[in-house]
Amino acid sequence: MTTRPDARPDRPQFSSGPCAKRPGWTINGLKDALTGRSHRAAPAKARIQEVSDRSRSILGMPDDWKVGIVPASDTGAVELALWSMLGERGVDLLAWESFGSGWVGDVVKQLKLEDTRTLEADYGQLPDLGAVDFSRDVVFTWNGTTSGVRVPNGDWIADDRGGLTICDATSAAFAMDLAWDKLDVVTWSWQKVLGGEAAHGMLALSPRAVARLESYTPPWPMPKIFRLTKGGKLNASIFEGSTINTPSMICVEDAVDSLVWAESVGGLEGLIGRSQANLDAVTRWVESSDWVGFLCEDEASRSSTSICLKITDPWAAERHDDVVAKTVKAATKRLDKEGVAFDIGSYRDAPTGLRLWGGATVDTADLERLFAWLDWAWSEAKSEA
Repeated sequence: MTTRPDARPDRPQFSSGPCAKRPGWTINGLKDALTGRSHRAAPAKARIQEVSDRSRSILGMPDDWKVGIVPASDTGAVELALWSMLGERGVDLLAWESFGSGWVGDVVKQLKLEDTRTLEADYGQLPDLGAVDFSRDVVFTWNGTTSGVRVPNGDWIADDRGGLTICDATSAAFAMDLAWDKLDVVTWSWQKVLGGEAAHGMLALSPRAVARLESYTPPWPMPKIFRLTKGGKLNASIFEGSTINTPSMICVEDAVDSLVWAESVGGLEGLIGRSQANLDAVTRWVESSDWVGFLCEDEASRSSTSICLKITDPWAAERHDDVVAKTVKAATKRLDKEGVAFDIGSYRDAPTGLRLWGGATVDTADLERLFAWLDWAWSEAKSEA
C-alpha cells in the first residue's frame, strides 16, 4: 500500500474547463466591473475593446486581423465561422477527439455540405496531416482538449492555400505558439488557458476570411447571432468594441484581469513557459510511474494544457474494462473528497484514464504535490476493487 501523503496542492482545481483561475485571483478583481451599464455605453465599449486589444498584443496577432467577442463561448465562435463561411468550396474536416468530431457532425449533418472529406484518427493520435488538400477549406482543432494531442506546429499547412483554414484553438491560445501566417479563422474562449469565465467566445479573422465573408453568401438562413456582415460588408462594429448580443460586463472585467496577469508573467512567452513546465513535471512523474502513461505517445504532439493519461498498470490489463473504469472513478472520487484534485477524470468519450489541466494558470508546485496523492488514490482504489 502507498502511504497517504501530507503535502497538499494549494489549489486543487485541475479541471480542463472551466479551468483554474489565475494565481492570486480573488473576487476583488471584479470590483471595477461596469455592472448596471449599457454595453453600448462608451466606457463599456472601451472595456470590451480592451479585451480584444490586450489579446491581440499578447498573442502576437498580425495588425491586419480583426478580433472580437461573440456569443456562446468557443463553441459559438466555431459555429459562427462554419455557418458564415463554408459552402463556397469543398472542405477537409480533421478530427482526432470529441470536439473536432462535433464540428464534422455539424458540417455534414446540419449544414449538409456534400463536398466534404473527413480525416480522422483515434484518441491519442493525429490523422495524416500530409493528406490535407489546401485547395479546399480546412477545419481543425489546434489542440485536442479531450485527447491531449496537438498539432506540433503549422509547417503542415500550405503557404499557397486556396481555401481557408478554420482553427478551433480554445485550449491552445495563450499556451502554444499559433502559426498566424498559416491560419485564417482562429477561435478560443476565456475559460481555458486564461482561467476566465464562460459564455463568451473570441473570433479572429484574417484578411482572407474577411474577403470570403464579403464575397460569398451561404444559401441557408443565418441566425442573428451568426451575422457578421451588413450590406455585403463586414460589420466592423463587432470588432470595434460592439458585440452581437449583450455580454456580461462581469465576465469582461474578469477577462481583462486575467490578461493583465498574463502580461505580468511575460506575455505569451511566459504563459507558454508556465504551461510547458507543467507538462515537464507530469512527464517526470509518468516516467517514474508503474501505472499511468500518456494517451499521446508522440512527444512532439503531446498537449501541454489538456494532459491526458491512460492506465498502464499490469493489474488493469488482467481485468474487464468496466472494472478499470470503476476503479479510476473511485480514485478520482477519493481525491475529490480529500480536496486535493477536482474534475480530473478523462472526458466521457475518451479512453478511461485521467486528464490534468496544465495551462498557464496552474502552478507547477501544485501538480508536483498532486502526484503522490494520485499514486495513493490509485493504490487504495485498486485494493478495494
